[in-house]
Amino acid sequence: MKPHPWMANSGGTAKQEMLAALGASSVEALFAQIPEDHYMKGPLDLPPQLSSEVALARHLDDMMGRNTVFPAGSCFRGAGAWPHYVPAICDEVVGRYEWQTSVFGAPTSDHGRNQAWFEFTSQIGALVEMDFVGLPVYSWGCAVGHAVRMASRITGRRKVVVPQVMDPERRMVLETYCEPTEMARHIEIVTVALGPDGCVDRDDLRAKIEGAAALYIETPGYLGVIDADPGELCDIARAAGAEAIVGVDPLSLGLLEAPGAYGATIAVGPTQPLGVHMYAGGGVGGFIASPDEERYAREYNTLNVSISQTREAGEFGFGLALFHQSSYGMRDEGKDWTGNSVYLWALANAAYMSAMGPEGFAEVGRLIMARARAAAEALNALEGVSVDLTQPVFKEFVARFDKAVPQVNASLRAAGILGGKDLTGEPGIEGNAALFCVTEVHTQTDIDRLVQAVKEAIA
Repeated sequence: MKPHPWMANSGGTAKQEMLAALGASSVEALFAQIPEDHYMKGPLDLPPQLSSEVALARHLDDMMGRNTVFPAGSCFRGAGAWPHYVPAICDEVVGRYEWQTSVFGAPTSDHGRNQAWFEFTSQIGALVEMDFVGLPVYSWGCAVGHAVRMASRITGRRKVVVPQVMDPERRMVLETYCEPTEMARHIEIVTVALGPDGCVDRDDLRAKIEGAAALYIETPGYLGVIDADPGELCDIARAAGAEAIVGVDPLSLGLLEAPGAYGATIAVGPTQPLGVHMYAGGGVGGFIASPDEERYAREYNTLNVSISQTREAGEFGFGLALFHQSSYGMRDEGKDWTGNSVYLWALANAAYMSAMGPEGFAEVGRLIMARARAAAEALNALEGVSVDLTQPVFKEFVARFDKAVPQVNASLRAAGILGGKDLTGEPGIEGNAALFCVTEVHTQTDIDRLVQAVKEAIA
């Protein structure tokens, strides 16, 4: 192997010394577990090498120039990342160099950083009415996966019950955490049907919950429907010895009852609605919360921040707790892996929640619910479009069309509008259907423009 010119340890005797320490005869021996048919047999088909940094910058600019950027009021697509207003204070806080340059192990940075993280966890705890909250994980789907594996370790069981209709991305992430079946810690995923009201069928749940480590539900659900009595579902789960994991949109908690108040034992959800722009994969995050009980605390994979009195009266210190059980502390023996790519967003989340306060959450919740309802009613009034108005929804709702959704969305795109997510063919979805998202950033003018564009698209 040719030494890399910029890596001092890649030449000389360094490679042989490392192989000897590992007890391997060659670099290839380190990868003996990889099946032969997984190796590449030919060179990668790569584009020509660019000649300079100038050429690279121009190439990237040209690629980015092909993107279509929709103003917030013209974006009606959610399903994992939603168009919400980000107060200026959030960008100001995360842009401060003190946060961007702080690193682990530096006493000059740790104290303030840990205090800010403690505020984030305290605020999430107040929202969901639970007392133990870890630092965020990479996404809502990751939070679901970690929570299910926490439940499996707590109960010793290897089955989780989830709704038949679930966000495909979150479902795929959960499958990654639970599969494959060859894994010693494999967790079986069992689906429970939804009733005509779009909520979990109670009878089907009772028939399938026996022996489960956990039940995972969402309210509002993937399709925006609010379950009238999620506490009943939690009761069914707990009666069977299963953990009751509830996924929630944090902005809905200004209106809806907190999961900790109706019997959930673990709460999860997204952090992107709390003051983070729609940065695709870079802006999402997920939280995990539970009661402050040792049996839960000992199973967190996350970094956890604690507060303690100091020798000075009235003075407090902040530090990481239960560090040893994380992948930082125990590597592959940790309680699942963790990482810090979303820890900066926790500061934006804390700034957002501080700025909003309880009344702010209630106000934005009412605004979102009212505007989503107004959009749903207006679309339902169009010939060739139908929306189920019998169930309360939050932020998202399903619209069904007589015409194929890609055709409708192509027409909307031509009008400068990003339409709803195409649900056609997803489990539990019949006919041509799209998931529309309406939030506080959409005005009545935006909604009227959407309705007019849909009317023209289906004409």
